[in-house]
Amino acid sequence: MRDRRVKYLDLGAITAMHGEEIEQAVVEATRSGWYLLGSRVKAFEEQYAGYIGTKHCVATANGLDALTLILRAYKEIGLLSEGDEVIVPANTYIASILAITENGLRPILVEPSMDNLQIDDSLIEQALTPRTKAIMIVHLYGMLAFTPRILDICQRHGLKLIEDNAQAHGCRFGHRLTGSLSDAAGHSFYPGKNLGALGDAGCVTTDDDALAQTIRAMANYGSERKYVFGYRGMNSRMDELQAAILSVKLKYIDEDNRRRQEIARIYVEGISNPYVSIPKALRESAAREGSSGEEPLLPGNAFHIFTVLSPHRDSLQAHLASKGIETMIHYPIPPHHQRCYASWGRPSLPLTEQIHAQELSLPCNQAMTNEDAQIVAEAVNSFKP
Repeated sequence: MRDRRVKYLDLGAITAMHGEEIEQAVVEATRSGWYLLGSRVKAFEEQYAGYIGTKHCVATANGLDALTLILRAYKEIGLLSEGDEVIVPANTYIASILAITENGLRPILVEPSMDNLQIDDSLIEQALTPRTKAIMIVHLYGMLAFTPRILDICQRHGLKLIEDNAQAHGCRFGHRLTGSLSDAAGHSFYPGKNLGALGDAGCVTTDDDALAQTIRAMANYGSERKYVFGYRGMNSRMDELQAAILSVKLKYIDEDNRRRQEIARIYVEGISNPYVSIPKALRESAAREGSSGEEPLLPGNAFHIFTVLSPHRDSLQAHLASKGIETMIHYPIPPHHQRCYASWGRPSLPLTEQIHAQELSLPCNQAMTNEDAQIVAEAVNSFKP
């Protein structure tokens, strides 16, 4: 087998793909002398809202703040109250849970489907109680979590639908993008995301005028106009440099995602180790072609993380490391086993626990070559526990 190191994610190489444009944008923003609440943030908000397909985009300091502000704004508007319940996937990253508990709300954990590792929509209705007021779906690993059944449940029971779109920039349901499928969505632009800044940044997208206005004020100390504070707000603002960088990178997001899909397809076609499984939905989405029309149609997957499962995960990771291949685990400890939520008493969530014990993330990004992907596939196939 060929001997070549494959990084999990080479952010330097990804930035260099559009390095001249990014550097020029940074220079212009730096020389402008205006670094917060300026024209570049406004321009990015308009561009991203146009891309996602929503009326509003409100820039925030990071993705966790975006989710927290959505829930906090619903409380201010009077649609949520202390102690209300929010349905959320049990196997999500802890940020989804933190946003709920930070607002004095109660997360109700629902197990995922092993076909796509997303919330199992057949289990949601039985988790509802009179205190349930919202469902937060999480497009985990970049895969589509939205289903018409979830929307129907929300409409029949009068629930708000919220998307955690931190990992799924460019993921689609038909011709609609995630981030536009709900009442409101939180997005993260952490550097490792498909649309990544060179620091922390995030935003909320929504069609709800009142919600957008409330979030914008609350993210700026609770102020709708200078020195007038209608809310007990917070400081959560995207800076002009990050907005300028994101405006450059946004132009290439669909192209980058198609390249990620090509890498994923090599894995799906090349990995045949019986000790390693690829989730069904990931196999199917990697195998399907995007549309050749003007509007790219990616198959319900932004290919943020290429996840495989193995009961011998740790040995597999060590084997790949010995071959010079970097991998990551998303995530080794599920939220209900974290010390910060010890008061929950570690409820039994066997599918979530299985995923967290078996998940391994292979390199999958637009800076990789086909040869890189083939090397990874060969190394996976050479593994024996």
